[in-house]
Amino acid sequence: MSKNQISPLAPKNFPALPQIAGVLAATHSLGLYKSGRDDLLVVHFPNDAVVAGALTKSSTRSCDVNWCAEALKFGKAKALIVNAGNSNAFTGDAGIAKNEASVTKTRALTNCDAAEVFLSATGVIGVPLPPNIIADSLDEVWRKLAAPDFEQMARTISTTDTFFKGAGKSFELGGKTINIAGIAKGSGMIAPNMATMLVYIFTDAKISAGALQKMVSAHVETTFNAITVDSDTSTSDTLLVFATGEAGNNELGDDEVFSAALFDVMHDLALQVVRDGEGAQKLIKVQVSGAISAKSAKIIAMAIANSPLVKTAIAGADANWGRVAMAVGKSEEHIDQAQMSIRFCGQMVAQFGGAVAFDESQIDEKMQGDLIEIEVDVGVGTDSFTAWTCDLTHGYIDINADYRS
Repeated sequence: MSKNQISPLAPKNFPALPQIAGVLAATHSLGLYKSGRDDLLVVHFPNDAVVAGALTKSSTRSCDVNWCAEALKFGKAKALIVNAGNSNAFTGDAGIAKNEASVTKTRALTNCDAAEVFLSATGVIGVPLPPNIIADSLDEVWRKLAAPDFEQMARTISTTDTFFKGAGKSFELGGKTINIAGIAKGSGMIAPNMATMLVYIFTDAKISAGALQKMVSAHVETTFNAITVDSDTSTSDTLLVFATGEAGNNELGDDEVFSAALFDVMHDLALQVVRDGEGAQKLIKVQVSGAISAKSAKIIAMAIANSPLVKTAIAGADANWGRVAMAVGKSEEHIDQAQMSIRFCGQMVAQFGGAVAFDESQIDEKMQGDLIEIEVDVGVGTDSFTAWTCDLTHGYIDINADYRS
């Protein structure tokens, strides 16, 4: 857990998640934190798993992300290795050597192919680790493998997080019970070009790799690619979904029931990341409608959600709709100012290119809440997009000014 105060937007408790057959896990301390807390997570799939994912589009992505990009082409997993405290980004040959040593040792323990080992790391950029730091710990970690403790797993991968993030679902499909359980970390450096955080989701469903990848690619656009905390895209972040196939169901293709359940888990985790935005006091929902295309709606919504002026106004409980209008304009997307309208918390504040009269005392009361809704109709079409963000407070500066100390 971060030394920072728990977000006021945090859930009351970590959820009770279903166990996933075919998944074993263990955590361990590499000593990357002064406290000695666990900072290494290992997940093992004894009978293999199908895997799909989405990765950051950063052009300075880490050695681990580059490794996963190649491994995902094969769609099969035997192990996942994650460390917190060091991102293994901008570490050059030393970072590659660390990964090669970790994979070589894992292969010796599991008799698997190199492409079946997935790697992730999060933390400080540009500090090389000793090449065998993980490999030398794996014998001990393997002896500790057991049924997953999802809360401990989420705790282990956290960095500046103020609470541990988990979501899950169980449902009937074809006479079989299907379980999904996921964990995530993320609090800052959140501005999606996928994935801008670490997210690991596990299911016992039997599903083809192609169908799973299709679902993940579709859902990521309206979940993790629809959130932002600070407009900074991480070098390291990764979403991986593993399916062990041990539920006993017939192999799924484009199944709507499973797809909807997977979306729910992804959406839940994505919103938890925003709720834990560094220094956040308010959750902000930005709904853009009336756009010429879905792509245009998203660009406009993210321009609003990423605006420091909008976010600081919300922090001050100020329904400053002029800043929203500014953010719409800076997107340079096609709109009709004469038809545009803006609402704060359901209250119309601007319409047809100008202000409208409204009861400021009523909206001031609504702006004190912890969920602020901004609705903008840009008046040129029928497409829409919803983005999620949080306010920008002095707490964000305090956390990031002190990050490496």
